[in-house]
Amino acid sequence: MIDHPDQVQYLTEFRQLAGHAAAVFLKVDSGYHRAGLPPSMLNKGGLIEKVIEGEREGRLVLLGVYSHNSLSYGGDTPEEVMGFLVQEITGCREALRKNKELFALPGGNGRELVVSVGATPQVVVVKKLLEEEGQLNEEARRLKNLLHEKDVDGELSIKVELHAGVYPVLDMQQLGTNIHPTGDAEKEVGISVVAEVCSVYNDAERSKPEALVAAGSLALGREPCKSYPGWGLVGDWRREKGSSRLIVDRISQEHAIVAWEVGDGPAIPLKVGQTVRIYPNHACVTGAMYGWYLVVDSSRDGDGSTIVDVWPRPTGW
Repeated sequence: MIDHPDQVQYLTEFRQLAGHAAAVFLKVDSGYHRAGLPPSMLNKGGLIEKVIEGEREGRLVLLGVYSHNSLSYGGDTPEEVMGFLVQEITGCREALRKNKELFALPGGNGRELVVSVGATPQVVVVKKLLEEEGQLNEEARRLKNLLHEKDVDGELSIKVELHAGVYPVLDMQQLGTNIHPTGDAEKEVGISVVAEVCSVYNDAERSKPEALVAAGSLALGREPCKSYPGWGLVGDWRREKGSSRLIVDRISQEHAIVAWEVGDGPAIPLKVGQTVRIYPNHACVTGAMYGWYLVVDSSRDGDGSTIVDVWPRPTGW
């Protein structure tokens, strides 16, 4: 993904080193302001002309335009999340419309440009478009129409692609968008960190019952979640349930403090040496801290305790 004309020269160097041309998206800023150009400024410094020229010379391949609006993570309703996706698609279409005379594409008018948009909340909420037409609200109907439009002003052929990152496993931030079927981490979230209980404080040593676990910010990350005050949620795996949820209440580098979500409560139902399963707030950050994932299958043993596979992953930065 590129958004500056000075980046094009490095694609030429990549072609020389790799022996093949890089596939390129032009990055459109649809409101997130992390990277990309506003729709009206996509040709900053002649960026589009340089990309088209580079493609004609075989130095790169233009795929289309790309936008990623993580503002959807802050959505509270399906309608709000749909609105962010509409904003992304509309921004990308506007970028193409304002610069359509510059896209003299090799391959002619029959060639499609990809409009790549979305984040996990938007991809999840698109399932609502499968409902009966009469059940769709105005925002859903507008989104459905945008997804099916195949051109820009009858001149540029396009197809919309939805991309997502944490979609396969989800996390507590995703459940906070209120668009998942149950909102239950035990049923919806597919990644967790197993941690050992180091100590328990149930005898009035502190103002409320707490437990110390051997998993801090280096194991869980330090990402907040708007839907609850914790740094992770302790699952029900191998422990007694309580009247409230157990959360990671405080966190340090190597350890974390577990407490009831509602504050004071009964004794923490954990023992020294016991292991707990913690669902992270942001799976992308948590997952990046490990060199492999231990895969379990609850359909085999009932509680997902038996390791059935090991998935290594690339690490480092």
